[in-house]
Amino acid sequence: MIQIPRLLEPQDLEYLIHDERLIIVDLSNHALYQQKHVPGAVHLRGNALVAGTGPMPGKNPGAEALQKVVQHLGIDQSKHVVLCDDEGGGWAGRLAWSLDLLGLTNWSYLNGGIVSWIKEGYVTEAGVNKPQSVDQVLVDGFTLPQRLISMQQLKASLGVAEFTIWDARSPNEYSGADARAERGGHIPGAINLEWTALIDQQRNLRIRDNAQQILDDLGLGKDKHIVTHCQSHHRSSFTYMVARILGYKNIAGYDGSWAEWGNSQETPIVLGME
Repeated sequence: MIQIPRLLEPQDLEYLIHDERLIIVDLSNHALYQQKHVPGAVHLRGNALVAGTGPMPGKNPGAEALQKVVQHLGIDQSKHVVLCDDEGGGWAGRLAWSLDLLGLTNWSYLNGGIVSWIKEGYVTEAGVNKPQSVDQVLVDGFTLPQRLISMQQLKASLGVAEFTIWDARSPNEYSGADARAERGGHIPGAINLEWTALIDQQRNLRIRDNAQQILDDLGLGKDKHIVTHCQSHHRSSFTYMVARILGYKNIAGYDGSWAEWGNSQETPIVLGME
């Protein structure tokens, strides 16, 4: 049986497209999905993967809610999920992270998402495909809790050797010039690498070929225990997914992100680019 790589180029997916193990999940804008998508792909709205309530709308909705999503999509341990979206990987990454939390680690990302697929002339179809839903309950809670970190756990880890924070927001958010919470700035010791720095705009939104070198140069290498965040763990879901694709073992997502940290009066914050 063919081993399916974590990162799929369009030609790879074209070759595998009739593999019965595959469930292709498209998290693009629904109007685009209805017009053009990979043949056989089912659609998922990204808001199904988040709590959606203030003040931290990007928080995980919980294991029970995520199980309902994967049951609706027909995902179980026998399936291999191919993820794509139309924005370079934010929503695809959110589903990758959510699947990991449930122990459903058989997933791949279509490099560039639907953008590379369409622009490079691969066959598309229109309409809406209905998922082949399943009924079984998967787990009680998360089976891979090390992929998720809370504000309290993050605070307790500050200053610990090999513990590193990857801030996927813009430099202005990181410095505090653009404050999107009661307080602006960044978590002490956090390294800023905006998520878009790893997206190659010239190659139809693919992950940059030199992504590993970029991370290594900034001190975000595989030897670190990394937690990634942004404002709502949307942009940082992409950075989480990139790390997983690159083979990082110790990578977690902070779903509270700056919406939680910056609105708390109990968290340390640093201003500026240091």
